[in-house]
Amino acid sequence: MRGFVRAALNAVRPAEVVPSPNIWHWPDVYEVENRAQDVHSAIWTAISNECPFSNLDVVDVGCGDGFHLPIFARTAKSVTGVEPHPPLVVRARNRVAQLPNARVVSGPAQSLPLDDASADLVHARTAYFFGPGCEPGLREADRVLRPGGALAIVDLDGAADPYGPWLRADEPRYNPAAVEKFFADNGFSLTRVTAEWRFESREDLESVLRIEFSAEVAERAIASITGLSFPVGYRLHVRRKPKGLIAP
Repeated sequence: MRGFVRAALNAVRPAEVVPSPNIWHWPDVYEVENRAQDVHSAIWTAISNECPFSNLDVVDVGCGDGFHLPIFARTAKSVTGVEPHPPLVVRARNRVAQLPNARVVSGPAQSLPLDDASADLVHARTAYFFGPGCEPGLREADRVLRPGGALAIVDLDGAADPYGPWLRADEPRYNPAAVEKFFADNGFSLTRVTAEWRFESREDLESVLRIEFSAEVAERAIASITGLSFPVGYRLHVRRKPKGLIAP
């Protein structure tokens, strides 16, 4: 998360891919994180309420090693994961190898290797779309969406305790209110979601926080948590592509 937030703050060039500081280097630990996130499926419930995807064509931008692809594939007509980092593309393809309605392609959010009007839902979860600077990706999502399709962006809520203050401590330039205004100004709705992160052991919890934050912030976070779980706030931003021109 930290590396992509820096990319947004620094107005990344349209074709640039910024390395992720977590999953690119510790994919096995990130797998532990993915399994621990949202144990009650609060985010999935919000997505299903805002933009149902059963029997529709889904694109998951920045899919990483494909953790969410099988979940989409349970009910979607098709799901395509898009990922720029070659080792993660391999892992994602291995994950969905036995799913006939799932595939993974290599490419960045700013230049999706997909046809125009080929998707009903474009989804991104804590990937690329972090506010100002993500405009090229927004345009690409609109290009591949069919009329009436939805772009659903799931991001961490930088204003929600306890994760938000940890994030802001590592990235003091990150302004949650400015990010929310950016999405509102670009026509997105906002749904706040609180998910529970629950780990099987303290070792797992601590290893995840150490890949998400600087050493100082990670140790502070670890010391503040008792037990194996804590709440994490998210924002779900959704924008639909118009179905056609509106008559005056």
